[in-house]
Amino acid sequence: MKAHTAQRLLALNRGFYTDFGNQFSATRARLQPGVRRVLESLNGDESILDLGCGNGGLARALARAGHRAPYLGLDFSLPLLAEAESMPGGFPVRFMEADLTQLGAISTQLSAIGRWSLVTAFAVLHHIPGNELRLGLLKTVHGLLAPGGRFIHSNWQFLHSERLRERIRPWIEIGLPEADLDPGDYLLDWRSGGHGLRYVHHFGEEELAGLAAAAGFRVLDTFHSDGREGNLAIYQTWQPR
Repeated sequence: MKAHTAQRLLALNRGFYTDFGNQFSATRARLQPGVRRVLESLNGDESILDLGCGNGGLARALARAGHRAPYLGLDFSLPLLAEAESMPGGFPVRFMEADLTQLGAISTQLSAIGRWSLVTAFAVLHHIPGNELRLGLLKTVHGLLAPGGRFIHSNWQFLHSERLRERIRPWIEIGLPEADLDPGDYLLDWRSGGHGLRYVHHFGEEELAGLAAAAGFRVLDTFHSDGREGNLAIYQTWQPR
């Protein structure tokens, strides 16, 4: 994917999560079942860097569970971060506005407390366009992890849902020729509180395995969860090789 196309898609998603951040947050009042499964596997002493923290749902769940170690949530959506700041006390939590495609530029700042034992990116990678930007992000994550640390992420499997497939829109709606996009790239509409459009990539396990290897990870675990049929997201745990 050419750089100018990737920037067009990033700008599209920034605009969406700025204009519809509050409406999107209203649809995320509860954690997805797959995220809850991940939480149940934690000991409570993991330092956590949460990429794409959104409205702080993960942080609030950690606080309720008595999590003891530091947590830092990053997101570019100010409406979502404003909601995330309403946290219960007694939990070492911070939030920061950040463009995840520029994570490498702030990696030194993120390492100020030492390396992280867990980095999470729930429903994030599918919004990063192009292999070059994805690999840049993943290689930075690799460097931020402590020895033995884990990277846990999820990606939307919207093609498994007939209802969601009906939301796929032609690229001409935003003036992009389909030839400029990569296989697996889609434009999806939004219908709550107005009409919006988002860029989303649909990952398969083979593509994720290739990304993991290229970024220096090995895949430890894969499972599917979420949605009525339990197949609307793919979750993976990676560890540096």
